[in-house]
Amino acid sequence: MKKVIATNQAPAAIGPYSQGIEASGRMIFVSGQIPINPATGNIEATTIEEQTRQSLTNVKNILEAAGARLSDVVKTTVLLSDIGDFAAMNGVYAEFFKGDCPARAAFQVAAIPKGAKVEIEAIAVLN
Repeated sequence: MKKVIATNQAPAAIGPYSQGIEASGRMIFVSGQIPINPATGNIEATTIEEQTRQSLTNVKNILEAAGARLSDVVKTTVLLSDIGDFAAMNGVYAEFFKGDCPARAAFQVAAIPKGAKVEIEAIAVLN
C-alpha cells in the first residue's frame, strides 16, 4: 500500500516526485528537502545554518502531515555542496534530533538543485 503525503507547509515538488510517501501504513519516506521557504517558493536562507534549519523544518512539516514526528525518523541522508560545512550543519541538525538519533549518511555532492548548500531526506517508521 502506498499513500502520497502532501502539505503546503513544505515546498511543492519541483519535479516528478512526491514530498513524501507512506508505505504499508508504517513507513514514511520524505524526499530530499532543500531550504525552500514554502510561503514564498524561494531559497531565502544564505548560511549553511539557516539552510539546514529550513530543510529540516520542511522535513518535520512533511512528517507531521503524515502523522509522524522527528522522533520517528530512523535514517537520514544529508547532501552538502561543501563538506567543509559539515560541522555547522551538524550543530543545527543536533537541535532537531536529540536522544536516540537516527542513522545518518552525509556526503558532498557536485551540486544541489537551485544552488542550495544542503538537501536532507528522511525515513520514519510509525509505531
